[in-house]
Amino acid sequence: MLPSLDVVIPVHNEEIDLEPCVRRLHEYLRAEFPYRFRITIADNASTDSTAEVAARLAEVLPGVTAVHLTEKGRGRALKFVWTHSDAAVLAYMDVDLSTDLGALLPLVAPLISGHSDLAIGTRLARGSRVVRGAKREFISRSYNLILRGTLAARFSDAQCGFKAIRADVAGRLLPMVEDTGWFFDTELLVLAERAGLRIHEVPVDWVDDPDSRVDIVATALADLRGIARLTRALGTGRLPLGALHEQLGRNPLPVAGVPAGLTGQLLRFAAVGVASTLAYLLLYALLRTGAGPQAANLVALLVTAVANTAANRRLTFRVRGHDGAWRHQAQGLVVFAVGLGLTSGSLALLHTLSDPPTSVELGVLIAANLVATGVRFLLMRIWVFRATQPVAAARAAEVNASAPTVGIR
Repeated sequence: MLPSLDVVIPVHNEEIDLEPCVRRLHEYLRAEFPYRFRITIADNASTDSTAEVAARLAEVLPGVTAVHLTEKGRGRALKFVWTHSDAAVLAYMDVDLSTDLGALLPLVAPLISGHSDLAIGTRLARGSRVVRGAKREFISRSYNLILRGTLAARFSDAQCGFKAIRADVAGRLLPMVEDTGWFFDTELLVLAERAGLRIHEVPVDWVDDPDSRVDIVATALADLRGIARLTRALGTGRLPLGALHEQLGRNPLPVAGVPAGLTGQLLRFAAVGVASTLAYLLLYALLRTGAGPQAANLVALLVTAVANTAANRRLTFRVRGHDGAWRHQAQGLVVFAVGLGLTSGSLALLHTLSDPPTSVELGVLIAANLVATGVRFLLMRIWVFRATQPVAAARAAEVNASAPTVGIR
């Protein structure tokens, strides 16, 4: 019978800690875990006797297997074992067992039931109990703040060595993960979050291992390089996250009387609109010093309209790739013409009535832009990007209807 859970222990030169770790984990799973399990020791290029210890444990402990890789890298080891595993849920934990094993069942239960797609232990959530030095605490919190600022990550703890993923999700997500080292976890979580997958977080009890041999400086530099690479990849749209979202992503809950996705689109459109309006006003004020009001309005509105259409295409309506980009920009210019008519008409009417100061001009333009913004959203939703929404919804419904159910085997 196939296991429900495969727990991977990635190791490199851990000949001393490996045996007590595996024996303790095996005893806990045998006594406390209600599902069939496997423990896989993933030795990545150890130069000491780690491979021999792993092989001996695999011989004497039922449900323990050993894998030896000739190349170093925790991410490489996890990706290899997870890709070849036949278990329904895949997990890993660090060899030092810093995380209390009592969190293992709460970690994997939502994945076994199908409620969630990934699960992580977190040392930074309310309810977690952590014992570690101030230096590691500062580094961990700083790293997660960087992730929030650069990659808009919403999960609380990327680095805790206590994670799990459903096998069907891993099969689609792992081919996109490039890192083979310590950044593997972060990249996996960011891609999962961007694809609309559900990440379950479990507050853990965690005690720092004083003998940890992780090179903090080298790991931090590698993480920063990974953040830069992933930011570029997400910015260029070369990762097929849209297709993954259609296959596995969690669609918004339907609300009676509200079209699907409308609330999120309004919020994203508003954010883009605020940025566009500020850019427009800045450009208008700069151009107005050397040009008339109509010319300044035309140039400022044209420049920001092109940028606005591109931003709404990608951020508000989630359109990826270059297909239809020129058509969308052409339609966006028609929407721009509507906005130009509203703002230029307001200016023309204002100047026929009086010779107002610049501050009054700006006030009238703000009011006209608010009206133009509402019209722009309606036109973009029902005309410019209308074709992209029902297609995505239909694909998602088709995939959900044919997707297999993860069960316990």
